[in-house]
Amino acid sequence: MNQNWKERLRPARLECRYEFDSYEALRTFLDAAAELSERESLYPDLGFARDYVNVTIHADDGGAGIADRQRRFARLLDGLR
Repeated sequence: MNQNWKERLRPARLECRYEFDSYEALRTFLDAAAELSERESLYPDLGFARDYVNVTIHADDGGAGIADRQRRFARLLDGLR
């Protein structure tokens, strides 16, 4: 995972902000992230504007914290950049 990811404890989650040079680049990322979510069956919260997207990956319900699958998903998102 890149260094921009922050791990929060209550509730357990990973958070990151990606910034883009154009809206077109942002849309390309969002489309790829949607495909990744479907493939991995992991659906983060996304909030975006014209040149950035905030991503929050929550821990599984009832889990004791962030699992390997959430960390792996974050690394895969990083690879979409």
